Amino acid sequence: MSSEWTRYYRKPEWNDLCVLHARFREHRFARHAHDFLVVGYVESGLQAYAYRGARHLTGAGQVFLVNPGEVHTGEAADLNGYVYRTLYPRPELLERVVEDLTGRPGLPFLKGAVVEDQVLSRLLRAFHRALSGRGSTLALETLLVAALARLIELHADRPFPRRTIGRERIVVRRVREFINTAFAGGLALSKLASIAGLSPFHLARVFEKEVGIPPHIYLERVRIENARRLLDSGKAIAEVALAVGYADQSHLTHRFKKLLGITPGQYLRAGWAA
Repeated sequence: MSSEWTRYYRKPEWNDLCVLHARFREHRFARHAHDFLVVGYVESGLQAYAYRGARHLTGAGQVFLVNPGEVHTGEAADLNGYVYRTLYPRPELLERVVEDLTGRPGLPFLKGAVVEDQVLSRLLRAFHRALSGRGSTLALETLLVAALARLIELHADRPFPRRTIGRERIVVRRVREFINTAFAGGLALSKLASIAGLSPFHLARVFEKEVGIPPHIYLERVRIENARRLLDSGKAIAEVALAVGYADQSHLTHRFKKLLGITPGQYLRAGWAA
């Protein structure tokens, strides 16, 4: 591995959301500002940056913030460097999440610089890993909205209270039925929300309240259960992967083992042995 590297992702469909995954040792960001929010999650090492009149240090597992238009820098705090993953959500995306969360328009201004929030760190880590690991669109959308909603709720300079929710079992049943039949397609949270007649974040909250797991985890479970049935019918692993909505055999193998603890090949060998 070289001493420094970068990987860059761009999602035009999410108000041109950009994501950076990088390792820096010698690189230093000069004083600059953006027209978007910066939400950085440090994976390892120690990052330093000047922001709002002070120098801040961000260690592994911590999150640092930079509001749009705010001048800041960035660099390694020691010779070992740091690895981080950074979200760059634009104001339009934040406004969408605020309206989704509260039912009213608004644009948050985030207080503080380096934040200690284990839930936020977990959500950001899960989103970034899903993005780099070719996670489903549904997983990416659900995790992104949940992370931004957490950020707005707990770290904005004014309250953004969530809208209240009911049980709404009929709506959730309708969404589950759709997932059960359309699991092989590229399901998006926005598509499920339109079926439910709810906003994306509102649907995600209602769904998890009723089912006990978020929509993207439910989708994974449905795909794996259908993969098992197809394997039992004698279809090849590569064919099954495509049939249930995964990009290839390795993707199915990873998800299958994550959920069941064994690979599809081990599952088949156990079945033949019986």
